[in-house]
Amino acid sequence: MILFFLTSGLFLGWSLGANDASHVFGSAVGSRMVSFRKAAVIASVFVILGSVIQGGGAAHTLGKLGGVNAIGGSFTLALAAAITLYVMTKFSLPVSSTQAVVGAIIGWNLFTGNPTNGAVLSKIVLAWLTGPVLGALFAVALYMLITRIKRALNIHLIRFESYIRTGLIIVGAFASYSLGANNIANVMGVFAPAFDLKDINLGFITLSSNQQLFLLGSLAIALGILTYSKKVMDTVGSNIVELSAEAALVVVLAESLVLFIFSSSGLSDFLVRLGLPPIPLAPVSSSQVVVGCVIGIGLYKGARNINFKVLGEIGIGWISTPLMAGLLAFFMLFFMKNIFNIDVGHKISEAESLAGHIMKTGEDFSSIFKYLLAGITGTGIAAMIYYYLLERKKVKEMSRKEEKFWKYLK
Repeated sequence: MILFFLTSGLFLGWSLGANDASHVFGSAVGSRMVSFRKAAVIASVFVILGSVIQGGGAAHTLGKLGGVNAIGGSFTLALAAAITLYVMTKFSLPVSSTQAVVGAIIGWNLFTGNPTNGAVLSKIVLAWLTGPVLGALFAVALYMLITRIKRALNIHLIRFESYIRTGLIIVGAFASYSLGANNIANVMGVFAPAFDLKDINLGFITLSSNQQLFLLGSLAIALGILTYSKKVMDTVGSNIVELSAEAALVVVLAESLVLFIFSSSGLSDFLVRLGLPPIPLAPVSSSQVVVGCVIGIGLYKGARNINFKVLGEIGIGWISTPLMAGLLAFFMLFFMKNIFNIDVGHKISEAESLAGHIMKTGEDFSSIFKYLLAGITGTGIAAMIYYYLLERKKVKEMSRKEEKFWKYLK
């Protein structure tokens, strides 16, 4: 039964991978500097690492917005958010998983009669607004810096593009790590309070209860990247504004910096020690940030380069996503409670709030998870070997074609 309830979270993770996570390499793929296959593999590996190592940074904020006190409610909210993302992805709109989850949580609050924490909601909305703005500012500053370096060093165009391609891979990996650290809360944040899994000692790392859930969610994200993200990559990378090689690098780097800032507890604590206000560790919309970066480059190069039709469609998606997720969650909760008689949660009393209202469950799942982890790891290693052999075969075929070409010329 526990595995069944987790399926909606895994579906949400797959949807996030197909939509949000693809944006870390959207500009690189759209500019044809990195192939989709290579970008998808790199993004998948590093989004898993970021989720497991640093995934708890933003989960606490979502928990304050609405404390879902039944696993049936967690299942329904994740399913509503996942369906919303899937529908938006079908229309090739780079919407936000954060907005879908927040809308679903507010729908749960309305259904159960629980108040929505206005301060936490304001913090999240502020992150939605400042993320694209910071992305645009970083993108313009970095673009100016890179173009000046290019002119000063007078590097040959072919060698410069080679450096850019390598840089895209490096900053894309960093952006994928930051994305996993920041956005895994959207996938498994509503499930974390309901599980108390036994720690799993793997020798080199010990996985806590939350890390086990984050690992499962990140694997679903990776699957979404590998199977269904190419269409949205093309939308972000080329349909909004045509990107040069250096602009593609700048977009990925600027986005990774924004995601890192909003997910780094160490940086936030450092600012507090300096007497400055802390950084709100809220889940940030990667799609909004990357679109802000692309717009910043477009405005710097001239507003006529921007495809405002596509931009308008994306804006509609941003507004409609939380509304659709909230309404869908409300009606699905009603359906699950009254038709299937599943406990989806209740209004939290003051006594429950003081005592801690969440009932922990899932103690026996850790033993199942060990075998599941072994199977997934084996499958992942086999897939990586297959990818390596496929790339090696492709290189050999290209070498043979070049040899035949030069022989023919002789």
